[in-house]
This record gives sequence, C-alpha cells and structure tokens, in this order.
Amino acid sequence: MSIKKQYLKSEAACKLSFRVTKEQAQDADTVKIVGEFNDWSTDVEPMKKLKSGDFTQTLKLETEKEYQFKYVINGTTWINEEEADKLVPNGLVEGEFNSALVL
Repeated sequence: MSIKKQYLKSEAACKLSFRVTKEQAQDADTVKIVGEFNDWSTDVEPMKKLKSGDFTQTLKLETEKEYQFKYVINGTTWINEEEADKLVPNGLVEGEFNSALVL
C-alpha cells in the first residue's frame, strides 16, 4: 500500500494518490477508501482495479486537517494503510485503530 501527497499551490488542498497491491487486497474484486472525509460511508466509488490486480484512486482533500480512514475489501474486510501518517484509536472497539492522514 502507498500514499503519495501532492500539495496544490492554487488552493488549500492536497491531491492524494492511493495504491493497494493485488497481494495486499487479497485478490479482491473491490476496494474502497472510507473515512471521515465521506462520513465513513461504504456507498462510494470503488478504487480502480488495474490489469495487474492493484487498485488505485486519487482524492483531493482540504489541508490543515487530519483525516481518519480505512480500506474496505469486498465490502467486508477493513484494513489500515501501512504508510499512513499515524494510527489512532478508533473509539469504537478497544485495541482497534484507524489510519490517519495529517495534511
């Protein structure tokens, strides 16, 4: 998994490119990014599946904020991003964490 950040000069935003490899996605049919930026809704556009089996998606988020998120594989398995800026307790289940981006 990986995240590339590109801060925009024209506005207070950051373009984020997410990638989940085929192996990390466990040969999934779908992978979605859900988090605070979409009210944790799983009813979002899935990441694009490449011929290699990897998944990619680009999001633009406002800077000067922190966003918690997770990947949802095939609608049932929730996983964290290994390269997130940090992990934070999710507040729902003791010992469970969410990935977080600090922009």
